[in-house]
Amino acid sequence: MIKNIASYTTLALTICFILSVSLSSRETMDLSKYSTKGLDLNYTVRDGGKDGNLLASNEPFSPYLGKSFVGFKEALAFKESGGDYFSVNTFGYLGKYQFGKETLKMIGIKNPTKFLKNPKLQERAFIANAERNKWILRRDIKNFVGKRINGIIVTESGILAAAHLAGPGNVKKYLRSYGLDNFADGYGTTVHDYMKRFSGYDTSFVKPNKKAKAI
Repeated sequence: MIKNIASYTTLALTICFILSVSLSSRETMDLSKYSTKGLDLNYTVRDGGKDGNLLASNEPFSPYLGKSFVGFKEALAFKESGGDYFSVNTFGYLGKYQFGKETLKMIGIKNPTKFLKNPKLQERAFIANAERNKWILRRDIKNFVGKRINGIIVTESGILAAAHLAGPGNVKKYLRSYGLDNFADGYGTTVHDYMKRFSGYDTSFVKPNKKAKAI
């Protein structure tokens, strides 16, 4: 009987010891090595020709945002700079939306260096420029949206995107010549290209404003 009691006591003490070690190891386990701290979890993909161009097709890049205004804005930024606020191209165009210095002056921005370092200002500049362009092109939007030029249906978003690329004056020439006067930028991108790539987005958010300013 005493022998049995001693055996049970030993078994109980062994179990207690195992539980104690197990709980202690859980409390002191270092989980820091499983942290995501310091990892780059933001991914962007840049434009580029056959060597990795996701925009080689005629479909605009706008994941999850569909044809919303934000989708329009981000797809245009992706095409312009890969979405990089601090980008400067070989012609000196600046920021996420690749603004020229003269365009910045027209919407109230006189310091390109500060502009390049200020993402919020860049977003305001995009809206102000779109509002100004929509006011300049208001009659052309009314007269040409829904018509077919060079095989594509003209849309308001296509007009505004092309105006961002080429300026509203060149878009007027394109529309009023029914596509014969097709401006191309320094990289060979044309008004037609942007009219096609950025067609069908909802740009009703943009209100025509002759005096639109980012500041």
